[in-house]
Amino acid sequence: MKTILLAICLAAITCPAFAQELYVNTEPASNMATGSLGLRIENQGFFKPDYKNRSTFEAMYGVSRHLMVHSSIYVSDYYNSSQHFEGGSIYAKYRFLSIDTVQRHSRAAFFIKASSINNPLPNQEITLEGDNSGLQSGVVFTQLLHKLALSGSASYLRAFDNRGGYMLPLSQARNAIAYTLSAGYLMFPRNYQNYQQVNVNLYVELLGKTNPGHGQSYLDAAPGLQFIFNSVCRLDLSYRAPLYNDMLRNSKNMYLIRLEYNFFNL
Repeated sequence: MKTILLAICLAAITCPAFAQELYVNTEPASNMATGSLGLRIENQGFFKPDYKNRSTFEAMYGVSRHLMVHSSIYVSDYYNSSQHFEGGSIYAKYRFLSIDTVQRHSRAAFFIKASSINNPLPNQEITLEGDNSGLQSGVVFTQLLHKLALSGSASYLRAFDNRGGYMLPLSQARNAIAYTLSAGYLMFPRNYQNYQQVNVNLYVELLGKTNPGHGQSYLDAAPGLQFIFNSVCRLDLSYRAPLYNDMLRNSKNMYLIRLEYNFFNL
């Protein structure tokens, strides 16, 4: 019991320092606490030319202070008239650098993701969140400066033929480069008193992708708002709009709503 209480207290103490590092559209270099489990349900979609949406169910686990893993499944009506199961993905992140001081730190991590999807392939964007079977690997750096957190990532994606006989045409890209830049700021509380206070975080994220050799790329701006309740429950809201786009994709002008709950010291 003392161990559980200590874990809760530590989570409460560190929540204001790290809350603005829980980005909405990207993953930071920091990991979950060892032995903690996070469960997410997410819905994202677009309204034009028709309303379409995708739901994601995700489980996350902190294996150690260096390693965390995710597992996700996807359901959508993007390619059908009704909702259907699309497939799943697994994700792992290994933090290889930690430089910590009071209310600031620097982190760096490698990550890898693999997906297996059963969908047609009408889009030019390679995305492993329900659209493409493939692999993604990259690196992410995060810098915390008191109430401000900055993060950037770069990764390589390789698309495979989807299950169900859906083959990538020769004219479609199989390789892509993704890059992100994220900033988060802790708005409230101004003065932290206990873990029951609601944390409110404001985000601005830049999300880009390029298909080398095909002359296709985009860059989106994705403002977001986040609420954290009792240091264990999290609500994310975001909308991404293109700053530049010449790529056929589902992620253009997309909203995102996510609810997450965390269990500590399992």
